[in-house]
Amino acid sequence: MTTIHITTKTGDGGESSLANGQRLPKTSSYFEVVGTLDELNSWIGLCVAILPDEAIRIKKQLQSIQETLFYVGAQVAQSPKAILPPEKVKDLEKWQKYLENKLEKNWHTKFLLPGGTVIGAQLDITRTVCRRAERVLIAHAQQVEVSPVLTQYLNRLSDYLYLVRCYTNQQLSYEEIEFVAKK
Repeated sequence: MTTIHITTKTGDGGESSLANGQRLPKTSSYFEVVGTLDELNSWIGLCVAILPDEAIRIKKQLQSIQETLFYVGAQVAQSPKAILPPEKVKDLEKWQKYLENKLEKNWHTKFLLPGGTVIGAQLDITRTVCRRAERVLIAHAQQVEVSPVLTQYLNRLSDYLYLVRCYTNQQLSYEEIEFVAKK
């Protein structure tokens, strides 16, 4: 019986490999993007874990997004097999429309304090990590060619996460606190 170890020791010198085998410093923008996507995926996993059981539709959408983020990361890491299809952006847009139609009137005209409920706060954190992932991807795209579908996906995803946050707080009957600038 062969024992398989997680430790390869190949990264001890500060380098790691892309999916295509190319070795780069761990400080490369490739790994900054992939690491931030991994962090985003982990935050989404936490949201799935703490969403109420009644939110099965949202949970399934978030789990689908988690799978898609693996493809996004693989494409960034130069996997020859990973290409994010534009249909994934369309899926997010379809889910957004569904949530928009479920939200109370004038939901989009308010600037809300982050949080509200525990899951609302987690979704707000997840959304901000998504925005950071989008920024590091765009910075990376200034150095190497990146499919525009990847940036479109992350942009739509942050919007979707905001809608899920608003919808979930509404479903939990939380009365949002609106930011109003003092005169």
